[in-house]
Amino acid sequence: MTPVKRVAMLSLHTSPFDQPGGGDAGGMNVYVRSVALELAKVGIAVEVFTRAAADDQPHTEELGPGVIVRHIVAGPTRKVPKEVLPELSDDIADAIADVTDLLADGHFDIIHSHYWVSGIVGLTVAQALNLPLVHSMHTMAKVKNLRLHAGGVPEPQTRVDGEQEIVNGAARLIANTSTEAAELESLYGAAAERVDIVAPGVDLDTFNATDRAGSRRKLGFSEDTFHVVFAGRIQKLKGPHVLVEAAADLLARRPDIPLQVSIIGSGSGPEALELQPLINRLGLQDAVRLYPPVLPRQLAHWFRAADVVAMPSYSESFGLVALEAQACGTPVLAANVGGLPQAISNGRTGILVDGHGAALWSAALEALHDDAGMRRTLGTSAAVHSLAFGWQRTALFTAQSYRTAVEQFEAAPAL
Repeated sequence: MTPVKRVAMLSLHTSPFDQPGGGDAGGMNVYVRSVALELAKVGIAVEVFTRAAADDQPHTEELGPGVIVRHIVAGPTRKVPKEVLPELSDDIADAIADVTDLLADGHFDIIHSHYWVSGIVGLTVAQALNLPLVHSMHTMAKVKNLRLHAGGVPEPQTRVDGEQEIVNGAARLIANTSTEAAELESLYGAAAERVDIVAPGVDLDTFNATDRAGSRRKLGFSEDTFHVVFAGRIQKLKGPHVLVEAAADLLARRPDIPLQVSIIGSGSGPEALELQPLINRLGLQDAVRLYPPVLPRQLAHWFRAADVVAMPSYSESFGLVALEAQACGTPVLAANVGGLPQAISNGRTGILVDGHGAALWSAALEALHDDAGMRRTLGTSAAVHSLAFGWQRTALFTAQSYRTAVEQFEAAPAL
């Protein structure tokens, strides 16, 4: 097959250096970073293009062996909401062109864009360099709009149109799950033969079930505490307010349960959610506590110290938190949406909840509290389940998608 030696990866609205769980940073940051590093290990050098968000950022920075990050200057050199970036797409494409003009012809073999803003720029860059574009959606506007929560703001038509343009123009599309692949086909008319299903992975060196009791002691949770953890961006899409309201319902019915809910993350921009006023209004200051985002090794301690990790999301293309928590031997209580049913084996490694009502989630938490044996069984199976997912596997299947895209691109008749 055609060898692929170097890829230009576009992650424009968030950098692989950004801390997941804050602002616009989340699972995609982990995905880009992990896949890039694993691709380099199998001989594919990666250059990640992201937008400079500070005046003192170096033009290039090494992420790891075989992976560099290029901070391109386009628009203000500060963090800007991802909703603003479409207005800067031409400037971003021009800035990338300025960089590639300085490189030798044939420096890149393929472009791989992540999220729709990067995909729009990727189409322009791919055309300019006469290269195929592979695109990963991560989330899709039409899917989010179909699952919009009460009072939610729909994704703009600009994004819907942009994603349609990407689907029409990309050489190949990478979907996290068969559900996402089906959505690409039914909602955007993607040809099934151009969609590759590549599941994300988990860093099993960091996220594992080693010394769960030690992690619990380290973070100061007693054995009798029923500890529930949420980790992610603090926005309505992720549903942390659902968990808070469920905690209030549960404690009102079962004050005997020693419940402690730890919410780890932060929010910024128009999607940010203020949780503390809700916690105060419900009188949960002692039972629900907010913590800032933490680094992966510390996050692993939080997952190991939990009896349950909750994911009441309204939409998830996959849900890396679910994999990371399961790898730590902790069952996951998750909304039955998006890719979560494929990340979690319902009834074996976690429990899926149909809906977002506080009473539903309260009842599910109560059942898990009352059956410690079930929690242990789910947790043991969860740790085993996670072993089937690794970033090396993700990178190998991604590389296969690259090779197919290059071969088809080279075989296509010239226009």
